[in-house]
Parts: sequence; C-alpha cells; structure tokens
Amino acid sequence: MSTPGQYGFDAHPEPSAVGCYALSSGSTPEPEAIMSSAAPPPPATLGLDVGDPAARDAVGLAAAHCTIVAVDIEGFGQHHRSNTNRVRIRRGLYKAMQAAFEGVGIPWLSCHREDRGDGILILARAETPKALFVERLPHALALELARHNSAHPCEEQMRLRLALHAGEINYDEYGVTGYSIIHAFRLLDAPSLKVALAGSSAILAIIGSDWFFTEVIRHSEFSNAASYSPLEVKSKETETRGWVLLGSTSAKSHHSGAGLRSPRHGSCSRTVRRGPRR
Repeated sequence: MSTPGQYGFDAHPEPSAVGCYALSSGSTPEPEAIMSSAAPPPPATLGLDVGDPAARDAVGLAAAHCTIVAVDIEGFGQHHRSNTNRVRIRRGLYKAMQAAFEGVGIPWLSCHREDRGDGILILARAETPKALFVERLPHALALELARHNSAHPCEEQMRLRLALHAGEINYDEYGVTGYSIIHAFRLLDAPSLKVALAGSSAILAIIGSDWFFTEVIRHSEFSNAASYSPLEVKSKETETRGWVLLGSTSAKSHHSGAGLRSPRHGSCSRTVRRGPRR
C-alpha cells in the first residue's frame, strides 16, 4: 500500500472564482444556533410520473453520464457526539458543500443530491466542467470546513472524506443506481483511505478514481496533480487504485508542498475515552 504524500492546497486563501436528467428543482453563511438556523434546501428530485406505466417501464433503462461526488463525515457515530451535535454537523455539511460548489461555479441546485445520513451523494450534469472539481473545489471546501470548525465546539467539528468519479447513471422512481455510484462509494469507504485521514491532521481527504485521475486530474494545469498519491483500495468486491489528496488547514501556499502533519492529540475526530485516572 502506498502512503499518501503531500497535499497541495490549504484552507486559508480565498478560492478563485450543467445533462444528467431532468431535475425538479461567494459568501459563507454565518453559523447559527440549531433552533434558528435555516434547514438546508431539499434534495433535487427526478420529477418522474410514477403513475404512468409506460414511464415506469422506460425509466429504469434511461441513463446519462454524470460527475459523481460522494462525501462522508469522519467519525459521525462516535459516542462523544449527541444527536443534537449530529444535527448541527449535518447542517454545517450542507452549508459548506453548497457554499463551496456555488463559490467555484458548480450550480448546487442543478445537481441531483441524495442524503446518506452521515454524508451526501451528489451527481453533477455532464456539461459541468470536471476540472472545477479538482482545480477549485478542494480548496474552497477546505476553507468552508475550517470556517465551520472555528465556530463550533469539538463535538460539532468535522473532517470529510470525498470521492470523485464519473460514469453512466441509471435512474428510476426511487432514485439513482449504477456501477459507477457503487465504485465511488467503495473508494469513499476504503479502509486505507480512512487510515490515511486518521493518521493526518488534514481537514479533507479527497480520493479520485483511477479513471478520474487519468482523464481529468493528470491533464489539469491547476489541480496540482503531483500532490496526489496512489492508494491501493480493497473494499468488498472492489480491488483498485485511487489517488489521494489530503487538504491542509495551514496558511501555506498551493505550491509550497506542505507535507502531512502528525495527528493532533485530543483531535475531535478521535473517540473521547473517559474513565478513572490511574
């Protein structure tokens, strides 16, 4: 297994300034108290007429090419978090994702979104430039996460894993499916990626599929492709290679080659163990 190397973006400089199917449907929001903060917008829906038998028969055969973004909150179920903490984290996640997407020119409301409890599945239309997801989104999202964490207690801070892939998606009256989505989640849930994030002080771990790295990241002048490191992925039936970038919260520049920092003791991403002193 290769060890992820240096990461080429940080969370402090300001970020520089879509189909799949028919969908119904840069300032950062300030943190608010849970009872007063506005709930995130509902996910975009497919708008299918499921009462029409012909539509039901045909819709499962419909497919389109999408960019796939899957995100997951590290340690969401840890025991030191209360359900109230989790609600605030989820609201912070949606705010951070929407602000980052819209801040780099990816239309959030034009993306199909499905809530996953401790994460989100996002499908962007084929006409959305894939380069935006690697040239501008990593930095913008790291910045939004850092802003959220700076305004919340330890139990409500978060670090994210994010997978990038693209491929054909089938949709029906229940949502979406396809091997490409399965592959993205196998990357996202890979034990080796979890270990890479846990062993660093990064705020964001991005893993691109081998296809996404070869076709998009490697050819982008501004993705800092040299900072991605290969990572062997073994997750359920999937054995593949992903490409990992760990996002810093330091103030170093994109091209400074900032390396991984050692894990912080007492990090919010760690389980808090309480017991008698010895």
